[in-house]
Amino acid sequence: MWLLALPILVWTLLPIYNLLVIALSNEKEYLSGRLWPSEPTLQNFKIALTQQHYYLRDFWRQLGNSFFIAASTGIITLFIATSAAFAISRLRLAGGRYVMLMALATYLIPAAFLAVPMYKGMGNLGLLDTHLALILAMVALASPYAIWVLKQAADKLPRELDEAALVDGATPLQIFRLIFVPLMAPSLVAIGVYALLLAWNEYLYAFLLLSAEKDVPLAVALGLFLGADDSPWNLMMATGLIYALPPVAIYYLFRRYMVAGLTSGAVKS
Repeated sequence: MWLLALPILVWTLLPIYNLLVIALSNEKEYLSGRLWPSEPTLQNFKIALTQQHYYLRDFWRQLGNSFFIAASTGIITLFIATSAAFAISRLRLAGGRYVMLMALATYLIPAAFLAVPMYKGMGNLGLLDTHLALILAMVALASPYAIWVLKQAADKLPRELDEAALVDGATPLQIFRLIFVPLMAPSLVAIGVYALLLAWNEYLYAFLLLSAEKDVPLAVALGLFLGADDSPWNLMMATGLIYALPPVAIYYLFRRYMVAGLTSGAVKS
């Protein structure tokens, strides 16, 4: 197992290592091919954080766009998926089985194939070049999987709790708020983080649906570095490393819930 795991680990970490080496290199040696810069510097990070380069003149605003889009996607996806899972699993509404089949069927089509129809649809609605367009697109991509996982997790909750609450006079909304949501907390955290990271790392839809440099997330702004022959790779890598830190922090903060929440809905009851 170690003979198999070590090469995979090295292959996985190699791009991150290259990212770090170039980010710590100055303009003279970042393409020298050294295994480690002779004079490591944090100047590239300073330039990015203080917006001292014309490619980085909207760094903080673009980073704020990324946070806003990712957080909005996570919250809306969580609300839709939680409500749908409660209605299908606990209230057993008619047609719930078909909703689950349709949610699963959406993943038969690669997300890239839906980019052009999504662009045309947002154009017909007059939402192009708005954050709402990208948020709705991300929610559409994240919700089917979220509904499926939460529904399977909800099926494992004891129905006796709902029956006891109904005997005590609780309404469906009270059951949802006081029983369902607290018991589903690990799965809800996992799905919320999943949707948030999906939107945070999205490039294709953000590139298509947003055009103004001040409105794009930082993931798209990083692509602007490649628009010239003299692209400052060291600044690009430093900015990319900064952009990679929030999802890493979020994952390690909620990793216990991620494992427990995703596996709780992984097997059909």
